[in-house]
Amino acid sequence: MKKKKTKTAKKEKEVAKKSLAKLQQPEEINTIKKMPKKEPKRKYKVNKKVITLASVLVLILVSYCLYKVVALVQNPTNTFSVEQGKVYQEEAAIGYIIREETVVKGNNYKNGMAQIKTEGERVAKNEAIFRYYSSGEENLKKKIADLDVKIDEAMAGEKGLFTVSDVKAIEKQIEEKIASLVNTNNMQTIREAKKEISSAITKKAQIAGEYSPAGSYLKKLINERKKYENQLNSGAEYLKAPISGVVSYKVDGYEEIFSPKNFSNLSEETLKKLDIKTGQVVADSTESGKIINNFGCYIACILNSEQAKEAKLNSKIKIRLPNNAEVSSSIEYISHEENNTILVLKLTEQVQELVSYRKISFDIIWWSHSGKKVPNGAIKKEQKGNKEICYVVRTRAGYQDKILIKVTKQNEKYSIVENYSNAELLELGYSTEELKARKTLTLYDEILKNPE
Repeated sequence: MKKKKTKTAKKEKEVAKKSLAKLQQPEEINTIKKMPKKEPKRKYKVNKKVITLASVLVLILVSYCLYKVVALVQNPTNTFSVEQGKVYQEEAAIGYIIREETVVKGNNYKNGMAQIKTEGERVAKNEAIFRYYSSGEENLKKKIADLDVKIDEAMAGEKGLFTVSDVKAIEKQIEEKIASLVNTNNMQTIREAKKEISSAITKKAQIAGEYSPAGSYLKKLINERKKYENQLNSGAEYLKAPISGVVSYKVDGYEEIFSPKNFSNLSEETLKKLDIKTGQVVADSTESGKIINNFGCYIACILNSEQAKEAKLNSKIKIRLPNNAEVSSSIEYISHEENNTILVLKLTEQVQELVSYRKISFDIIWWSHSGKKVPNGAIKKEQKGNKEICYVVRTRAGYQDKILIKVTKQNEKYSIVENYSNAELLELGYSTEELKARKTLTLYDEILKNPE
């Protein structure tokens, strides 16, 4: 019985201790334990229509900004400064060069040729311009060169055995001629100097041969050289100028077709059949040359503009050549075909510049006019009675003024304008009061390009 009581008392003691410990815990711990769990955050649904609308608005805004940037780059300002300028009415064209030219060709053209006169050099009638090589020329030249070496060696061996004043004079002449060639690149001058030097050397050898102990040997060499030289010269064919003019070796075979005598034979069909490239340089011939009249030439062209259809014979117009030179020309021939007009223009400037070409691209300037230059878009019109009066809008210090102007010349983009005189405005119906208040256009005024 005692043991059972003891066990029961122990259990009651333990329960009492646990209850007491629980009562002694801090209140905060109990409170934390009793706190409810936090609720998770709510997820809000986003409206897709709002996102789409916002995206469209952003896209529109970006597009507008890009448009403004591009517009600013292409047209940085809406104004134009009035300046002194020139307005052209021009037309691009393809032209065929026609010249007075005489081809010079001999019988031995297959042997090859040596130029005596250079390209572009002026010659008189009957003056030699080139020659054909003789048969076996290379072999004869080699023999002459070998003899020259032997003659030099023979003369060197006899040095000091004779003194002749003529020999010293010839040596001085040779030295001076060689010195004169140092700063020249003219082929004709070089050829002539070479001939003179060769002649002087031969003359020196002859003198040396007569006064030296070995004179007979030198004479033999000199005579042999002369024999070969005579063979060389007798076999060569020299070609002379049939008329005076300028020498050219740019022979293309079209000299007869493009002759000033044959304007009536020109047609669109004929010209377009020719296999000639625009701007191609004519190659030098190795068989023939020609004499050109360099005081004038012609350009034939096919045009389809209204200006060409209305062109008048002998009228003066300007043309712009491939080298950008603007030269005067006159209309020498007109042929109206079904769809086009063939014009032949004569020019007397820049003739030498065109010698190397048969077909070129160039510009025809039908007219040009100088004065106050403004863009066509800046010109507006108002009705005054039964007449239309032109005006521009000037902007200055934030103010805009309407300026009456008259157009004197106009092309596709620009106009040349002038101010009206008071008498002209009175005649057009403007009152004296309006004339007193009117403004005039001056150089460097700022005008609106596209006034409303």
